[in-house]
Amino acid sequence: MTPNGSAIRAIREAQQLSIRALSTRTGFNRGYLSRLERGQIRETAEHRVEAIALAMRVPKEAITHKEMTT
Repeated sequence: MTPNGSAIRAIREAQQLSIRALSTRTGFNRGYLSRLERGQIRETAEHRVEAIALAMRVPKEAITHKEMTT
C-alpha cells in the first residue's frame, strides 16, 4: 500500500497531534512515522496504514495514494 506522507502530516497537524502522540497511539516508533511523512517510505503493509488511520480517526483512503486502474 502506498502511504501519502504529506496527507498524514497535514491531518496529524490539523488535529494538533504530535508525532510522539501518534507513535503512542499506533505503537510505531517516531523515526518510522517521520520517514513515512517525509515520503522516504514508499510502500508499507496495509495493516500499518489502517493503524495510522484508526489512530487519527480518518478513513485509510485519506492517507494513501490511490492507484489508477485501467
